[in-house]
Amino acid sequence: MTIRLAVVDDHEMFRAGVIATLAAAAADHPEFEFDVVGQAGDVESAVAMIAQTKPDVVLLDVHVPGGRGGGGAEILSRALSYSPATLFLAVSVSDSAQDVGAVIRAGALGYVTKTISGMELADAIVQVSKGYAVFSPKLAGFVLQAFRGVPAPAGEIHDEELDRLSAREQEVMRLIARGYTYREVAAELFISVKTVETHVGNVLRKLQLSNRTELTLWAATRRIV
Repeated sequence: MTIRLAVVDDHEMFRAGVIATLAAAAADHPEFEFDVVGQAGDVESAVAMIAQTKPDVVLLDVHVPGGRGGGGAEILSRALSYSPATLFLAVSVSDSAQDVGAVIRAGALGYVTKTISGMELADAIVQVSKGYAVFSPKLAGFVLQAFRGVPAPAGEIHDEELDRLSAREQEVMRLIARGYTYREVAAELFISVKTVETHVGNVLRKLQLSNRTELTLWAATRRIV
């Protein structure tokens, strides 16, 4: 399925580079199909573009000029009212806890740094389009920190919930909650990506969760990652 994509960054050369990189990834790997439906370099034009094009996924820089000075977080909070089904993946040079926390709390489903490779970025976009949270592994601590203080999901969490998972499922769960991509989990545990997908599906089903964001929150509230 073709993913309708928008790119928001105040540097035109970076936007062009991302688009060219994704086109190259798609040429080598047919499973990556992207249609860039919009670009923007400031807050106001980004909100207007997202409202008009309603992309599936927005690649969003954290520090974007304009608006009320809120950058990427402001774009998120404003654009989602116009296009609630759009998903956001932050792509930034910044790896500060403040920047990560701001966009995650605003509603971004993922956050990766600009050191990411083209193939990794393409994979991250696909994962986000499916509703999965994706974070650079070294940012996992900041992501969990952003979730601290968030009330636990409705209903008391019992120890038996963790016991429902097999040892391998618990390993996969912890890595996913830390922000690893499926490919990174597969490499870490020496298993196939397909096996990782199966384990993640089993974990979500057993814990009655809907996606990776909920899984990360579940793990953070229990302090088990």
